[in-house]
Amino acid sequence: MTSIDDPADDLSVTPPKTWAAGVPGVVHALEYSLAQTSAKRTALTLLNVNQTEGFDCPGCAWPEPKHRHKNEYCENGAKHVSDEATTRRVTREFFATHPVDELDGMSDYWLNQQGRLTEPMVKRPGATHYEPTGWDDALDLIATTLRGLDSPNEALFYTSGRLNNEAAFLLQLFARAYGTNNLPDCSNMCHESSGSALNQTLGVGKGSVSLDDIYAADLIFVVGQNPGTNHPRMLSALEEAKRNGAKIVAVNPLPEAGLIRFKNPQVPRGVIGRGTAIADHFLQIRPGGDLALFQTLNRLLLEAEDAAPGTVLDHDFIREQTNGFDAFAAHTRQLGWDAALEATGLTRAAIEQVHEQVLASKKIIVCWAMGLTQHKHGVPTIREIVDFLLLRGNLGRPGAGVCPVRGHSNVQGDRTMGIWERMPQTFLDALGTEFGFTPPAAHGLDSVAAIRAMRDGQAKVFVGVAGNFARATPDSAVTEAALRQCALTVQISTKLNRSHTVCGETALILPTLGRSDRDIQASGEQFVTVEDSMSEVHASRGRLDPASPHLLSEVAIISRLAQRTLGTTPAIPWAEFEADYNAVRDRISRVVPGFENFTERVDRPGGLRLINPVNLGIYRTASGKAEFTCNDFAMLAVPPGHLLLQSLRSHDQWNTIPYANNDRYRGIHNARRVVMVNPDDLAELELADRDVVDVVSVWHDGVERRAENFVVVAYPASRGSAAAYYPETNVLVPLDSVADISNTPTSKGIVVRLEPRHSTVQGS
Repeated sequence: MTSIDDPADDLSVTPPKTWAAGVPGVVHALEYSLAQTSAKRTALTLLNVNQTEGFDCPGCAWPEPKHRHKNEYCENGAKHVSDEATTRRVTREFFATHPVDELDGMSDYWLNQQGRLTEPMVKRPGATHYEPTGWDDALDLIATTLRGLDSPNEALFYTSGRLNNEAAFLLQLFARAYGTNNLPDCSNMCHESSGSALNQTLGVGKGSVSLDDIYAADLIFVVGQNPGTNHPRMLSALEEAKRNGAKIVAVNPLPEAGLIRFKNPQVPRGVIGRGTAIADHFLQIRPGGDLALFQTLNRLLLEAEDAAPGTVLDHDFIREQTNGFDAFAAHTRQLGWDAALEATGLTRAAIEQVHEQVLASKKIIVCWAMGLTQHKHGVPTIREIVDFLLLRGNLGRPGAGVCPVRGHSNVQGDRTMGIWERMPQTFLDALGTEFGFTPPAAHGLDSVAAIRAMRDGQAKVFVGVAGNFARATPDSAVTEAALRQCALTVQISTKLNRSHTVCGETALILPTLGRSDRDIQASGEQFVTVEDSMSEVHASRGRLDPASPHLLSEVAIISRLAQRTLGTTPAIPWAEFEADYNAVRDRISRVVPGFENFTERVDRPGGLRLINPVNLGIYRTASGKAEFTCNDFAMLAVPPGHLLLQSLRSHDQWNTIPYANNDRYRGIHNARRVVMVNPDDLAELELADRDVVDVVSVWHDGVERRAENFVVVAYPASRGSAAAYYPETNVLVPLDSVADISNTPTSKGIVVRLEPRHSTVQGS
């Protein structure tokens, strides 16, 4: 058994890859699949994933194309599906053998590799082990505890984007009928900055583009994201756009293989050819410098309009559909080159070259992910991107718009279904009218506030539906202590993870069906639905026999728990919802705008696409128009001898769970506790490649947050920055270090120092 704190002593490093996917991607996916299950089961899953009559891949939220390939999955998606379809099982004998303290010392990789959970388990107060329990007893225990709280607001109902629409709708309905808006979710920690910025400027917190827009664009910015690892099927869309003549600008502190060249394994040029060069321009930006970059591009557009009036900006669009242009223009002209170059770490020539490309393009899309959202000024940065698009009318027309790329499969659908601690009153009113009760109006707790509430004894019950809260959240020591202070923690999960070992006085593990499992209820076989990053909603049907006869679906678990907790007040037909998911969709169609005739529309090939009002020229803002904003210049201050750390995923990882200790595209093998630093920065810090260091974050509260035993790897990161994997570095993110407005943890902008441990790891 390996402790999670063991230093890497078998690290090997190879040059970073300059292309992604190709035959090696297929080989690695099949190797992992066959290690988890049989060849027959591998074929059954992979040939059904992302197919019209199959199930939606839980790996990411990238949409399916209209014309689907028979192998409509990527390497990481195949790994994730196979990881869920594994034939390995976690039984009652496993829990009898391993005490909770021992499991808590195991790595995230080891916990995940034990396999699928098979029956409900309970850890009672003072016990050292989980033990089996029945479903009735487990649900009665939760219901009794919830009814015994002094206030419904002492309970937290958390979910990740793995949840389907039907279960998400029922979870928020249950929480609100119980009496609380405490519905923290993974969006709070990832894309909340996107929703905040887009709601403020456009009136809707979602992207405005479709795959057809990607294919039709002249210029696509890919900012703060790594498609090759986090959503590889995006590379197929970018490849198609390139073949249609688009130019692509990659903005990232690290060179990423997928944005350099893509070898599509589904076409001959990706197998035997050189593939497709993706990025025409690579801006290796300083972390957090994106705000200054887009402010500079906006200033250059204003100056270009001054030089050639009437030829650069879309004055008709600005006059008819926007508000606040004059104030924005006056504010933007104040930013000078010196501040912009210092904040971005770029050269003036590089920025001007991209500006020329902007001038040459009529249809522009900006895509982004957590490289923007997890910064203190993430919301202003995204607002500045909206400003950039508004200047030339790049919203509401083909080939143009905003494209926040979500990571989880249904994280956007969860929000649409009401999983948000601050749902608008119009949604609450519709929900109350439909089900005959008055939902609470007071805003609930998001993920960061939920940790504070548990820490301070104000929240006593934590119910997690999917996800791995203990490892996905910041300030690991604080989060773990907060969870352990709860009277009851409940985890509804498919596989073992850290959140099962970091638990309350009483703890329950409730095993549920996976996305790939067949779901049969009283009315027959069921399907669920999910919403992708581009607002397309489609059906998902599992094809595998469940991992155990003792598993319940998430819909069934929530329905049974709600019935036990609430009884008949309000009169909600929970048993009917469990028996027939069409009954859930019927209620969704009457509560959630855009879902009219939901079951009939979504069960057609391709499902349905929700209309973004922005594309109709409708802006749900106070002015009724798209809002230009004035965003103050911001730059993270880094003292001498320190670096700006961003946490990221390895290639062999999904969310908090690594599938192997490798990061093939970055050339890191057999280790995860590594910190990647530019060689010139290492020289200035008097450190050498393979030195062993502690990474210590610097925050004004004076608390030392330390990640021990990390190996330094010389890597072509942007100057002044460093990169390391999460969740290992979540310990370094202070709970109170959050983005302005969105309250998202600043996992991409952590000021750190590297303290040598006076040893060096030998490796290849």
